[in-house]
Amino acid sequence: MSTYTAPLKDMQFAITEFAGLAGVAALPGCEEVNAELVEAVLAEAGKFAQGVLDPLNRSGDQEGAQWRDGTVTAPAGFREAYAQFTEAGWNGLAGATEYGGQGLPHIIAMPLQEMWNSANMAFCLCPMLTTGVQEALMHHGSAALLKTYMPRLVSGEWTGTMNLTEPQAGSDLSAVRTRAMPEGDHYRIQGTKIFITWGEHDMAANIVHLVLARLPDAPEGVKGISMFVVPKFLVNADGTPGERNDIRCVSIEHKLGIHGSPTCVLAYGDKGGATGYLVGEPNRGLEYMFTMMNHARLGVGMEGVAIAERAYQHALEYAKTRVQGRAIGQRSGDRVTIIHHPDVRRMLMTMRAQTEAMRALGYYAAGALDRSKHHPDAGERASQQARLDLLTPVVKGWSTELAVEIASLGVQVHGGMGFVEETGAAQYLRDARITTIYEGTTGIQANDLIGRKVGAEKGATALAMIADMRELDAQLKRAGDGFSVMQAAYVLAVDSLESATHWLVGHYRQAPEAAAAVAVPYLKLLGTVAGGWMMARAAMIAHERLSEAGVDREFLEAKLATARFYVEHLLPQAGALAQTVTQGAASTLALDPAAF
Repeated sequence: MSTYTAPLKDMQFAITEFAGLAGVAALPGCEEVNAELVEAVLAEAGKFAQGVLDPLNRSGDQEGAQWRDGTVTAPAGFREAYAQFTEAGWNGLAGATEYGGQGLPHIIAMPLQEMWNSANMAFCLCPMLTTGVQEALMHHGSAALLKTYMPRLVSGEWTGTMNLTEPQAGSDLSAVRTRAMPEGDHYRIQGTKIFITWGEHDMAANIVHLVLARLPDAPEGVKGISMFVVPKFLVNADGTPGERNDIRCVSIEHKLGIHGSPTCVLAYGDKGGATGYLVGEPNRGLEYMFTMMNHARLGVGMEGVAIAERAYQHALEYAKTRVQGRAIGQRSGDRVTIIHHPDVRRMLMTMRAQTEAMRALGYYAAGALDRSKHHPDAGERASQQARLDLLTPVVKGWSTELAVEIASLGVQVHGGMGFVEETGAAQYLRDARITTIYEGTTGIQANDLIGRKVGAEKGATALAMIADMRELDAQLKRAGDGFSVMQAAYVLAVDSLESATHWLVGHYRQAPEAAAAVAVPYLKLLGTVAGGWMMARAAMIAHERLSEAGVDREFLEAKLATARFYVEHLLPQAGALAQTVTQGAASTLALDPAAF
């Protein structure tokens, strides 16, 4: 079994060059951030991921979370690891300083999320959701709610969840039926919620649920949903957990992967109603929940990057140690490890290049997030928010779809041994599969992308980003003949994205069904080309630095080679995806539903 090692050099490269470390460090509230701090934090986090979380990943998968009579027990070692995690301050790294957090920017928090997920995704889901609850409360919670819950959520003493869907609702939250009856200064919550990640467990003293429910006079549909804080244990006047709230874990799901993470069915109000507290204003719960969901969607995108990185490392170690066959063209002599076989190297390069592109785009989005919050100019904050809004469904949808493909390639590198659970390669494929579904399926992400992010604003933000992409063309031309193939492929890809974007803008309102039919191909197109933008930039940076003295030539040469592979092998997919977008809607819709 391989051991996870955080790819610190590539992370630091992406933070510096794509997230824009220098620019973020100059923002108000980020003055203490610098390269030395980033290096120190990432190094310590890497040690924790490798030494504490990674050893529990396989055992947690094999044992799984256990449910008995409404009580859920985490796999052996998880509780102790969580205590170490919170005691070391990792939970509060990006938390608000007024509640005990360190307030570090997202360009540092996001790489750490990647590490935790690579080392042990099932474990990481718990603190990730807790961070999302903090985000929602900071934006929409009352002073009383913030005072009661935020310090303990930031420290990790208490964990958090979000309770959206129900058995009859699925992704259609307009069908939510959970009720909230007013009673003095609180509400009585009754209903059933499903798919609640870490909704019940033994790792923390309390669990703070954010629950969507309807007030008695609420209008139908999504406009009638409110948000409530519903703690597992009611909170005493001194802030300690008190009596058990009327919440019961009915069962946990038996899943394809992430076995160490309990996915719960929660029943609220079996004994008359769970006590809950309204967040913000009535009937604005879905709007508030999207504050948490958008934060979580970026987090799930990083889960995709993380699982891809872990699958790549696992496959790479196997390829370096598995002896099979002779080198191509050799009929005698020693047998070689399979990394010497060209097709194995093709698979490994595909995994490596896609993972680096996904990481770069994710960190770039993190930089936009920090600028949208901290930049002193209101216009720049709005511009960065628009860029972040555009990229969020892409980071989530494209990265997670690729994670499944990359984990599958990892199994393929192992050959038949990859299909055997003992090698561990299959776990990454099983774990990756949920990421395309979490926080809205790829289709939901794609419809959000073509609707609110492209169609509704007539492509303004997408076309502005495409204009930024075109600025790199001149740099590639100046780089000389060695970059001519890359430059030509890059221009074709950006042209393909622009033509597909114009097609979507032209059809979104007049033919919405046609636009929706090609939404996922458009999302993949945007991700593929944006990834190519990141990798072509990386190639230029590496090329320029290789002429300098005292640089890490091995890293830069590998970065250049990986970028060239992406542009030559993966970026050409953009043309086919663009053709699907502009010409494929009719065939998608040709068959009547009754004819299936």
